[in-house]
Amino acid sequence: MPEHEREKIRHLLVVKDLQGQRTIPLQDATYSLGRDSRNAIVLRSRSVSRQHAILLRVTIPETDQYGFRIIDGDFKGKKSTNGVFVNGTKCFSHNLQNGDVIAFGNNQVHAKYYAISNISEKAFSESITVEDISSFLSEQANPVNPFETLISPDSTFEGASETVLARLASFPELIPNPIIEMDIEGNVIYLNPAASLKFPKLREFGEKHPVLSGLLNAIHNRDGNSENSFVREVEVGTEIFEQSIHYLPESDLIRTFIVRDITEQKQAAAELRQRDRLLQAVAESANYLLVEMNYQAGIEKALTMMGEAAQVDRAYFFRNHIDPITGELAVSLKFEWTDSHIEPSLLHWQNQSYESSGLARWYSTLSRGESIMGLTQEFPIDEQKILARDGIQSIFLVPLRLEEKFWGYVGLADCSRERRWSRHEESTLLTMAASINAAWQRQQVEEKIRFQALHDLLTGLPNRLLFNELLDKALPNATRSHDSLAVMFLDLDRFKVINDTLGHTLGDTLLKSVAQRLKDCLRAGDTIARWGGDEFTILLPQVNYLEEVTQVSQRILQALENCFEIEGHELYVSASLGIALLNEDSPDPETLIQHADAALYYAKDAGRNNYQFYTTALCTKTPELLTLEKSLRFALEREEFMVYYQPRVNILTGQISGMEALLRWQHPEMGLVSPSVFIPLAEESGLIVPIGEWVLRTACKQNKAWQEAGFPPLTVAVNLSLKQFRQPNLVEILNSILKETGLEPRFLELEITESIAIEDLDFTRNVLDLLQEMGVYLSIDDFGTGHSSLSRLQLLPLHHLKIDKSFIQELTRDSKVAHIIKAIVVLGQNLGLRLTAEGVEKAEELEFLKSINCEDVQGYLFYRPVAADKATEILIKEQNKHIEAK
Repeated sequence: MPEHEREKIRHLLVVKDLQGQRTIPLQDATYSLGRDSRNAIVLRSRSVSRQHAILLRVTIPETDQYGFRIIDGDFKGKKSTNGVFVNGTKCFSHNLQNGDVIAFGNNQVHAKYYAISNISEKAFSESITVEDISSFLSEQANPVNPFETLISPDSTFEGASETVLARLASFPELIPNPIIEMDIEGNVIYLNPAASLKFPKLREFGEKHPVLSGLLNAIHNRDGNSENSFVREVEVGTEIFEQSIHYLPESDLIRTFIVRDITEQKQAAAELRQRDRLLQAVAESANYLLVEMNYQAGIEKALTMMGEAAQVDRAYFFRNHIDPITGELAVSLKFEWTDSHIEPSLLHWQNQSYESSGLARWYSTLSRGESIMGLTQEFPIDEQKILARDGIQSIFLVPLRLEEKFWGYVGLADCSRERRWSRHEESTLLTMAASINAAWQRQQVEEKIRFQALHDLLTGLPNRLLFNELLDKALPNATRSHDSLAVMFLDLDRFKVINDTLGHTLGDTLLKSVAQRLKDCLRAGDTIARWGGDEFTILLPQVNYLEEVTQVSQRILQALENCFEIEGHELYVSASLGIALLNEDSPDPETLIQHADAALYYAKDAGRNNYQFYTTALCTKTPELLTLEKSLRFALEREEFMVYYQPRVNILTGQISGMEALLRWQHPEMGLVSPSVFIPLAEESGLIVPIGEWVLRTACKQNKAWQEAGFPPLTVAVNLSLKQFRQPNLVEILNSILKETGLEPRFLELEITESIAIEDLDFTRNVLDLLQEMGVYLSIDDFGTGHSSLSRLQLLPLHHLKIDKSFIQELTRDSKVAHIIKAIVVLGQNLGLRLTAEGVEKAEELEFLKSINCEDVQGYLFYRPVAADKATEILIKEQNKHIEAK
């Protein structure tokens, strides 16, 4: 190796960071080290500052050799965050010697410095790519003459180092940071070029300039323990700087250094504070909108919070609607929050047509779900004129959309300055719009629920709940004004026939048409409600003369005279009306409704298609009976009826020979109503016909189910009422039910009472002949109560005779009754009739009946009437008993 290469000192820095190890030859005068990619030496770790340290080459005087000093911080004098450690000791600057280990903040990044000689140029070049640099350098050494390590005399090296630092200190004229010096009299004595360029009027304003303002007071007011250096922030126009101040008392000099421009940092911090305000406002307003039941109050509170948090001048809530005069799509300002110094503009923004007011672009943009924001001066001329009217310089609007429907918008406006809206304001207002949308949707749902709760869903009329509310409110008003009021109960005549014949769908359409005609008959302020089924109630809240009520009633009857044309059918319905007037006999809502209902029944009794006023002379039924009669009308459709079954037992075998179907009514409030109470009411009102048909169908269906379940076939007996028996289409109805249920006619037994049978003997014989031809089993029920003779009954095609329980109850107390029963049994058997005794409850009664050869018995001694599931259990036990006997 040439001599000059042997003596040359070479410098290496071996860096090891998170991405591995690399060797860097040090040949330039200065190196910046840090994690920023623009540094000469990039240190890859988050614990390293952007510019962490400086390597400064220092030439040794009177030689051509040099060393390196490491300095903590960047070229602007700002120290690193985590410091520089040389051989484990933290230092601001250090003259590096061969083998020094440098740590940058923590152990994630460190470097080792080598100052070496006695190595060839070729070996030095190869060292850059060697992984184990220490071993490599050892291999290149002459064992006789080991490495020559650079060890400079401290005084010489330190002197050279200070010279370089002094040279750097003379750089104020070149560095980009403003430096200013001022004496304690407030005179500016030095500005570097950067300061003159950045603050051109600094000398003119002197200590009044923001950069120097307050410095003299700060120096004079410091106490003895205060340091001579401090840092502060200064604001110059729209810019904010971090300023370092050094007071040199020995020179009576104040030196300031603008460390950095922190405008963006402050703006970011201000934006974060504003974001926090906005987030808090939107959270509070969303919560308020969620819990506040009053929708309008919730909107006002939410926009107030938003306006104050965003520090704007106006906050808006607009609603779209149809202009009531022109019919055009328009928008109106529903709520406006304004800052204290701003005049409200609510009146300017009412019924503003999108087309004619120059807001067509707004509608087009907002309806697409897009926002509108910007400076007023950037908007089209027509929009500028509208906004200038209210002094608006900047505006931001966000659409309100629900299920793709654009129904309004919210907005912010600034009248004090031209404002560019931040992304935080944008996201917050969008969130606010979503909360308002949700609140509006909730209000729509609540209104819909309330409407459904208070209105009939078919006709849209008020229901009985709303009718009662309106009546409760109308009563005090009528009392205060010394007027009367009227409550009408209306029932459609023959509607059930149409509904059953043509179907419920057509019946519903008819009800809607009827409801509309009835509404058209009323005066302004009157109310009609659907009470249920084909019944309506009408409230006339102000009545001065009786003729007013009469006129309304007549209009209603006349309105129903014309036919209803529905789905090709010409339908006619009439109505019966009951009317109760507010007076001493009907002083409260409950009584008014009750009396109007009572009057309705008298209108029906009077031949229907008329109206009747309630009078005390009309009401002979107790209120309880009237209520029961009213409930009976809806019991069938509400499925309150049940069919119970009571087994009939053969006396000789003890086996079940048949079942009797018995109607029961389970009232939701009164419980089980006695048949002796509701059957007469059903007979009187005619409801017994549809009820009886339902019993027939239910009993046949149940008997068929028992047969299909494998039980021995038996007959089920069903009672026919007088009105059922006299139906001209009775045979057709029975045929239809038997066909529908699949039950053979021989397993159906029809019972009529003795009194029905003898009322019109010829009619009875004709009907029973037809039923016999069908194959139905025929019985006389309650025999002995109709004062007929068996000789008359022998003319009828009967199969079965049931002795009334009143005879059985007297059997053990009256010997004459025993003779009568024996005679009935003997004569009945002679006529070929099967005999059943009803109401058997005692063993001695059973023994007597057995002694006279009565075939069957029925009564509590064996079984009470039970529901279908219990009757099924009885049949199962009977079947098991029969199997065991075999």
